[in-house]
Amino acid sequence: MAAERSRPTHTSRPPRAPRWAAGARRFSVVDSHTEGMPTRVVTDGFGVIPGATMAARRRHFVEHLDHLRRLLMNEPHGHPAMSGAILQPPTRPDADWGVVYIEVSGCLPMCGHGTIGVATVLVETGLVTVTEPVTTVSLDTPAGLVRAEVAVRDGRAEHVTIHNVASYAHELDATVEVPALERDLGLDTAEIRYDMAYGGNFYAITPLAALGIPFTTARKDDILAAGLAVMDAINKHNRPVHPTDPTISGCRHVQFTAPGTPGPGGSDARNAMAIHPGWFDRSPCGTGTSARMAQLHARGELPLHQDFVNESFIGTRFTGRLVGTDRVGDRPAVTPTVTGRAWITGMGDHYLDPTDPFPEGFVL
Repeated sequence: MAAERSRPTHTSRPPRAPRWAAGARRFSVVDSHTEGMPTRVVTDGFGVIPGATMAARRRHFVEHLDHLRRLLMNEPHGHPAMSGAILQPPTRPDADWGVVYIEVSGCLPMCGHGTIGVATVLVETGLVTVTEPVTTVSLDTPAGLVRAEVAVRDGRAEHVTIHNVASYAHELDATVEVPALERDLGLDTAEIRYDMAYGGNFYAITPLAALGIPFTTARKDDILAAGLAVMDAINKHNRPVHPTDPTISGCRHVQFTAPGTPGPGGSDARNAMAIHPGWFDRSPCGTGTSARMAQLHARGELPLHQDFVNESFIGTRFTGRLVGTDRVGDRPAVTPTVTGRAWITGMGDHYLDPTDPFPEGFVL
């Protein structure tokens, strides 16, 4: 007698949790993208990370919980350009939520596109009290307090303006020898002139034309290889360190710049943002836009209260503006805002099955 074939159960009810779920670790997430760049917002699964400040929680996370960052960012749960944010109770009374930013490259002090994604998720899922036309959300981040103003219509977040941490030009007209540019890439130079600026993370900023490579995704492999070589040389010979928080150090971003797109709806500048360990920011990069504006202001090329439209490698845009001056330690600094859009792409649970052979994901 032939074995009876299993029959599907057609139902409108949602599927039940897997049978092993009782022994698994569960992470509830809301996925979004900000101008093309993903933000996986983790709403449950970590509890309260130990630490009296968000900077201390970030340090604890790096030292004790980084395997869970790798699980959620790397394949098979994530992908080689994954980014995310873990929601936490705030550590300060003037904040609505705390955030720890994660991505494939590590645990960031601040993330601009991620903050736009977090603010959009908080509004559209009702995790904050929503008012129209603007809902203001204050976020406790490892880099400091960040305010997000969400333009809301009919309960939807139309765009978000973040008031970022103070940003500054760390070093102008620095040079570094990068032998790999000549040896491995066949370029005409091994010396790179760059500016180092801080906008929540450190960014080495240099024109892509100086390398003789055109600004096109058709040359993305060459651009990425050059970016990784440049950041490696900088970290070996001229590693940047934040003047008031030595835990914020090192260069993991190289912002290759190009002239903007002319005409209505165009941009003031474009960038190909190469990021450790080997990927491009799909968005124009919020903290990178802040750093770029700080660099331009230090060079006398961008005054306060003027829009700066920054375009990503895939053609999406952020609008930045410098709204005031500040100081970072003994360094003159500026106060940037960055405006962009985010969209929720999905929501659900991720499980770590106790028998899963990849409890920290994998990188191929």
